[in-house]
This record gives sequence, structure tokens and C-alpha cells, in this order.
Amino acid sequence: MVRTEISLFLKNAPGELGKLASLFSDQGINIDAMTIQDASSYVQKLFEARGKSLKRIASVASYNSMRKDSAQFALIRLLVDQTDAAIDLLSENDYLFDILPVIAIKLDNKPGSLAEIASKFGEEGININYVYGSVSSPDEKCLFVFCPEDIELASKIFDE
Repeated sequence: MVRTEISLFLKNAPGELGKLASLFSDQGINIDAMTIQDASSYVQKLFEARGKSLKRIASVASYNSMRKDSAQFALIRLLVDQTDAAIDLLSENDYLFDILPVIAIKLDNKPGSLAEIASKFGEEGININYVYGSVSSPDEKCLFVFCPEDIELASKIFDE
């Protein structure tokens, strides 16, 4: 099913994730899924992708400087149970964020479940830009979040 992912940059410093989580908690917003990575790898991937498409918007020196500066930040991607409220809250608190449609699928927590879904993307010719997932116990379903290159086609295939 299609859901809205929120991507935001957060200062890579002690306590920052706690502040963000408390902000959501105080408003009764639950985080359903989350992944965090050093933002410098995101900037590096952007640089490489722009180079392949010949649409660079900055010089190599500028990108290297941005990559160094971006190590001070983390790139957080998350799904919440109240997207509109979370977006309003992030805006009110001056967070730098973006939103993107993604496919969120609950899978059985057993060997082969991810392989089946990932293979389905491949059979339909849909490239997966990134994926992250979560498991709470061996007896419960897993939530996996896929960011496909073609969200429209993927949404038709995986519409629950």
C-alpha cells in the first residue's frame, strides 16, 4: 500500500533523536518505521547520480565540501501513523524535511517472504532505490518499506 515517507536531516549530535521522538510522542504520533544514516553517504550518492545523468548542479569541489559538512547531519526516513500532523509539527519546529510516496507492505516473518516481494518488483521491471524493514517478534508480521523508481506501477501491483 502507498504511504507517505518523511525524510529529514537531523543534527548528528547526542540528544537530537530523543528531541524528535519526544516531539512526536508529546503529540501522540507513533513512528511505524524508521531508518537513519549518515547524510554524507546520501550526498555522495546524489553526486554519483548527477554525474551519470550529466545534470550536476555543483562542481566536484563543492560536492566534496557538502559531503564533509553533511557528516554533521543524519538522514532520517520514517513512516508515522499521522502524517499530516507530523508534517505540521516538523514545519512549526523548523525541521528541514521532504515527503515521498513509498510502498509499505506487511510480510510474514518467515524465510522467503522478502525474496517473493523483491522478485515481484524485478519481474515487473521496477528498480528498488532503497528498502528498510522492521520485525517486532517471530510471530508477528514484518513491515517493509520500499522506495521504487516507478511508484505508480508499483502501487498497482502491490495494492492491498
